[in-house]
Amino acid sequence: MIRHALERTGTTLRSLLFFFLLLNLSIYSISINARSNEDASFPPRGWNSYDSFCWTISETEFLQSAETISKRLLPHGYQYVVVDYLWYRKKVQGAYVDSLGFDVIDEWGRMHPDPARWPSSKGGKGFTQVAEKVHKMGLKFGIHVMGGISTQAYNANTLVMDSVKGGAYEESGRQWRAKDIGMKEKACVWMPHGFMSVNTKLGAGKAFLRSLYRQYAEWGIDFIKHDCVFGDDFNLDEISIVSEVT
Repeated sequence: MIRHALERTGTTLRSLLFFFLLLNLSIYSISINARSNEDASFPPRGWNSYDSFCWTISETEFLQSAETISKRLLPHGYQYVVVDYLWYRKKVQGAYVDSLGFDVIDEWGRMHPDPARWPSSKGGKGFTQVAEKVHKMGLKFGIHVMGGISTQAYNANTLVMDSVKGGAYEESGRQWRAKDIGMKEKACVWMPHGFMSVNTKLGAGKAFLRSLYRQYAEWGIDFIKHDCVFGDDFNLDEISIVSEVT
C-alpha cells in the first residue's frame, strides 16, 4: 500500500506527486465546480493513482492513499486525489487497456465504477461514498474520463438520457440512442476499441454529455481529468459543450 511505502521512506513522496497542469499537452482538465474566468494562482496540486496502480486500483487502496495525502501533503497545498482511468473496467481475465466488453455501464450508456473494486458503488451509488470520505479528509476528489461515448454503449445502442425532463431523450418524434450520436470514424486514437467522439451538433449528443456530467456532479466529483481530446483526437466542439454542461 502507498501509506506503508511512505512510512518506510520519505523519498517515495517524490514518485507519488502528480502536478495537474490545465494546459498540459496530453491532458485537458476542467473543474466541475469552476465558474470563474479568473486565472488560478497555482495549478491544481495533488496525487493521481496512475503511476502507482495503473488502472487496477481498488477502493481500499485509493482511500488509504488519500489518507496519506491528507496527513502529509494537504498542509502544503496538495488538495486533489484523483482516480485515473478505467475505474469502470472489470478486473477479470481478458481485460486490458483497449479491451472491449468488460466495462460497467448503466442503461443510459454511462460509465459506473466496477463494484468488485469499488464496493461502495453497488446499487447505483457511483462514487458518492468515496467522495464523501475524501471530503471528510479535507481533500477534493477527481476522476479520469475519456472523451465521448464508450464503444460498449454504442454496440449496445443504449438510450440517451434527457436529464432535464427525465427519461429517454426525444426529438423529432422519436427516442435517440447511442448509435445516433456516436462517431465510429472518430474513435480515440490510443484506445480505439474503447471510446469514440459524440456528435455535439445533435441535440441528443449534447443531452448525453449533459447527463454524463450531471451524474458526476451528483456523485460529488470536484475535478475531471479529461483524456482523449488532444492531438489527433482534438475536438473543440466537445470540449466546449462539456464546459457548458458542467
